[in-house]
Amino acid sequence: MSQQLTGIAASPGIAIARAFRYAHTAAETPERAEVADASAEAERFRAAVARAKTEIDAIRESTARRLGAAKAEIFEAHLMLLDDPDLVDAVLEQIDNESVNAEYALHEVTGMIVEMLRGMDSEMLRERATDVLDVSGRVMSHLKGRPYAALSGIAEETIIVAQDLTPSDTAQLDLDYVRGFVTEIGSRTSHSAIMARSLELPAIVGAGKAAADVPDGTTIILDATEGRIVVDPSDEELADYRARKEAYNARVAELKRLASEPSISADGAHVELAANIGGVEDVAKALENGADGVGLFRTEFLYMGRNSLPTEEEQHETYRHVLAKMEGKRVVIRTLDIGGDKELPYLSLPKESNPFLGQRAVRFCLSREDVFRTQLRALLRASTAGKLNIMFPMIAVAGELRQAKAILAEERAKLESEGIAVASDIEVGIMIEIPAAALNADYLAKEVDFFSIGTNDLIQYTMAADRMNDAVSYLYQPYHPSILRLVRMVIRAAEREGKWAGMCGEMAGDLTAIPLLLGLGLGEFSMSASSVLPARELIGMLSKQEWARLADEALQLGTQEEVKQFVEQRSRA
Repeated sequence: MSQQLTGIAASPGIAIARAFRYAHTAAETPERAEVADASAEAERFRAAVARAKTEIDAIRESTARRLGAAKAEIFEAHLMLLDDPDLVDAVLEQIDNESVNAEYALHEVTGMIVEMLRGMDSEMLRERATDVLDVSGRVMSHLKGRPYAALSGIAEETIIVAQDLTPSDTAQLDLDYVRGFVTEIGSRTSHSAIMARSLELPAIVGAGKAAADVPDGTTIILDATEGRIVVDPSDEELADYRARKEAYNARVAELKRLASEPSISADGAHVELAANIGGVEDVAKALENGADGVGLFRTEFLYMGRNSLPTEEEQHETYRHVLAKMEGKRVVIRTLDIGGDKELPYLSLPKESNPFLGQRAVRFCLSREDVFRTQLRALLRASTAGKLNIMFPMIAVAGELRQAKAILAEERAKLESEGIAVASDIEVGIMIEIPAAALNADYLAKEVDFFSIGTNDLIQYTMAADRMNDAVSYLYQPYHPSILRLVRMVIRAAEREGKWAGMCGEMAGDLTAIPLLLGLGLGEFSMSASSVLPARELIGMLSKQEWARLADEALQLGTQEEVKQFVEQRSRA
């Protein structure tokens, strides 16, 4: 009898193949052995570290060629880990002090570091534990004299099942054979999830401990569109999912016909369907899927997975490339949005008791003008390469907006005095993700060129529920009337001032929410690149006028369930 598991759909698609159980070398526990010559043992460890560095450097170069420089940056961090005294010197010290074998010392030190990282409040720091395991596992394999990546030996159609996949695991997947993967832990923002979306490889993360019991070699179905795993499926289930897979692939191919079409509703209303990106390498997918522009460039990825701030020149090159590749289409670049669940360990910021309510995003930038000004200069210098919009995240009050705009104006003036050209038509806007900003949108609209509604945070702040906390996840309700009323308030405030309002949260690509958002008057929807064409097809079948009336009715309902049921019924009518 088959078994069904569920997890987080991290990268859409359907795959059917045999399960391949994968465990890291670092997970093994080596025996403790005394060595007669501690100096020789230390030298053996240093040689293993050197070989691991050579391998990682090769992976870094390969990843940069296949997936772009930003995706390869994680391996820069891995190389730095192999120079980190907390890891390398600690192992050498244990070998010297206790005259023990290098394998045991490495296992002991790695275990302590991983345990410490996994005990952190920050999701990002917890995920750093995976990087430490990745690096130490590679060194361990050289100490044991055997290949590290068993994944490289896969030669048949396979779905990988693992506790987690490290960046180097994911980067080395042979897509001729690997059809998808399942991990016990992880989130949509984990390295493996981001890599899977870049590779367009079906993936489910966070499937829990039950995934550990999936027998090696068992046939499994991976339905990463629904976050469902079917273990040892029946003949009927196999036939059903083979048909679903064929239909899914046919639908993806068929939707490509819309890539060069405009985004227009059935009654002639034009909207903009843009893509969310994290770096230069994501632009190709945005264009391939017919995005009308970039609605959100998450620049924090330029700052993560490294040990120092990116320079003005590094940032300038990245922004310039994205703007040039989009060939005049609008590109909304969000200034550094760090804090909350996104930390930069190299900044050693003080620990906050409520980081989501603390010095995040623009609050951090205004407190660290050196960091902020460097980014703004890079943006302004790049502005002549395309159509640049600059967006400040987490604005709560007008004072923050004015301060940010004043710094931007100062940097523009400095550049122009240096004879450096800056585009004259840069639009400046803010993310609306705090209820205070939504409620004050009438006032803020007078001082910006556009709004972009960030629903991921707007929902959690409105409902006073941490979206990362499983105990209160039921309160993450995008269809709740209170959320919809705030969205309408923001859109109408922008309209009254002749400005445009978009949305860049997960809700913008939600096919159930799109009819309501169209009816509420949203002018720009920004989503993952693979969601653009399904959204364009849906909008082409909707009447904006009809959904404006239905949205008004939906806002009179009292619960999320009622709203969702209402939309689903009207969509079928």
